[in-house]
Amino acid sequence: MIIKKFQGKTEEEATLLAKKELGNSVVIMNVKSVKKKGFFAFFRKPLVEVTAALEDEPDKTVKTGPAVLKERKSPQETAPEPVSNRINAGFELEDERKSREVTFESNIARDNSQSLEEKLESLHVLIEQQMLKNSGEIDFDSDSDEQISFFKLIYNTLIDNEVDEKYANEIIDELEKIRKPGAGIDIFLANIYQKMILQFGQPSTIVPAKEGAKMIFFIGPTGVGKTTTIAKLASKLNFEDKKKVALITTDTYRIAAAEQLRTYANIMDAPFRVIYTEDEVKKALEDYSGYDFILVDTAGHSHHNEAQKNSMKQFVHCVDGLVEKEVYLVLSATTKYRDLLSIADAYSEMTNYKLIFTKLDETTTLGNLFNLKKHTGAQMSYITCGQNVPDDIEQFSPQNTVKQLLGGR
Repeated sequence: MIIKKFQGKTEEEATLLAKKELGNSVVIMNVKSVKKKGFFAFFRKPLVEVTAALEDEPDKTVKTGPAVLKERKSPQETAPEPVSNRINAGFELEDERKSREVTFESNIARDNSQSLEEKLESLHVLIEQQMLKNSGEIDFDSDSDEQISFFKLIYNTLIDNEVDEKYANEIIDELEKIRKPGAGIDIFLANIYQKMILQFGQPSTIVPAKEGAKMIFFIGPTGVGKTTTIAKLASKLNFEDKKKVALITTDTYRIAAAEQLRTYANIMDAPFRVIYTEDEVKKALEDYSGYDFILVDTAGHSHHNEAQKNSMKQFVHCVDGLVEKEVYLVLSATTKYRDLLSIADAYSEMTNYKLIFTKLDETTTLGNLFNLKKHTGAQMSYITCGQNVPDDIEQFSPQNTVKQLLGGR
């Protein structure tokens, strides 16, 4: 595995440098602000530093691990990432917004400001404490005993977080390949952390079309929060990114869902339309061609209903060749794993998609995120943690998720 750091004036610039040197398959593992050095540093804007990783030969992974752990940045070199001011968008009073002491967004921003090394170190300490608790003693009979105890602890931690047994065994098998006398748990921990981040991959979020409007379909079963998720994304695109957004719905089964989306559209002063046929989808595309994004809410239905599945497939593909489009499958993190597999497979028969997970605030385990990523191969995009519009949605963070899967907080 190759791990390097790149600096630029913006995150995009630093990421481009990483891709230029390492290729487009590079995965961004960490982003932080770095102050410039020198007498005039106070008057200069901080740079953005990204830590990029690229899968390489297996034996190189071991060599990378200790280097990652040993490298340290002095406190003077790092600066916390600023948390951008949120746009209230009329959904709550300004003084109520200011009264929130801790929010999901600030937690993520603060966590991202930590270095990769700090995250590994905190995990290392936590795992060592758990090993001592489980073993009842500090000294092991041999390096082999300590390594076996560590492997068991990692396996049990993954299983407790509801990572599928098949994938947990794959991770332990990878550790066995690099196992050797005298290897400390820091090497194995760095290997697991980096491998799981690479397996999640870099999140893929909504970006403008190369030319004209982009039509974005949101699909998924009932009750997962599609409509609220669309409202959150529309608000961020409209108020924060200053993009022109139009909203349409093909969900003619639930009047309440259409009215909910109409209410959000009115607050954003965005056009809204209820669509009944494929021709009406194409007409909406013509009418809103001057907009940046056309977000399409679709009807949730049983993934076992073939008639509804065929209807959904026709709606999603009726604009093929007419406009640049994306499809997002919205799933709840609280859904049973077996049901998630069935849902994901059913929608895979209709179209390719990216993954959005909702209701992370209603579960204590995140294993399903890893399981579905491995099962579908689809790119991760967003997660939601609450009902507040537009606050409770964030870009998926592989670093934070892997840290939690390995027992971190």
